[in-house]
Amino acid sequence: MIDRTHKLPVTRQAELLNVSRGSVYYLPKPVSTADFALMRRIDALHLELPFAGSRMLRDLLHQEGFDVGRKHVATLMRKMGIEALYVYLLICIKTGG
Repeated sequence: MIDRTHKLPVTRQAELLNVSRGSVYYLPKPVSTADFALMRRIDALHLELPFAGSRMLRDLLHQEGFDVGRKHVATLMRKMGIEALYVYLLICIKTGG
């Protein structure tokens, strides 16, 4: 897509492709080994307790010796595509007609 060795500058290539220059130079950080171990444990806990949200998972992880905050657990859950399952209260309002 973007060729850094081409004679056309990277800025012009990005402009022609309608891509921001920041996304051309961006290199994602790899997941750390600590986060990877934490993600594996969150996944296992989620399979056991699918209703557990970030707060409950944080408490369970604290009991197992992981020192992690709720926001970090929520971030990792979002990254993995995990959501707590809970019952939605559906209220139907019928209109006369």
